[in-house]
Amino acid sequence: MKNMVNNNRNMRALTTKEVLEIVGISRTAHYEKLNPNSSSFDPDYPKKIKVGFRSVRYLEQEVFSWLEKKMGER
Repeated sequence: MKNMVNNNRNMRALTTKEVLEIVGISRTAHYEKLNPNSSSFDPDYPKKIKVGFRSVRYLEQEVFSWLEKKMGER
């Protein structure tokens, strides 16, 4: 268990606002990327983690991995 905690110390949980600032898209575009019924749906886009009744977070590592993948596609 201790190793698991040490391995995850660099993992940060970001708010939606922080993700929007990093990725540089609107709130609407963000939710469209998460919506499987949207033409803008991106199955690789970072998934939310529910941390409370009305609170979600996104793993910083997943956000930056998604951005790196997008940069590689250009």
